Amino acid sequence: MAALLIEVEDEVVEKLDRVGPHRSTQRSEFVSMAIRRALWELEEQETAEAYARQPDSAADAYVDPDAWES
Repeated sequence: MAALLIEVEDEVVEKLDRVGPHRSTQRSEFVSMAIRRALWELEEQETAEAYARQPDSAADAYVDPDAWES
């Protein structure tokens, strides 16, 4: 696991301390989760943009909706 040293504004730290955990290990976990979530959201946005540029067509579908039970 890599360690990152980041600098944030005092206001951000104050807000973090109000809503997040106070112990340094818990704070680190909170920040790591926030980074993972932000990266996931970026990946989702990239996927949505890729589908918008090249949407699936009916010919690309591999599921036959008529085969499903009603």
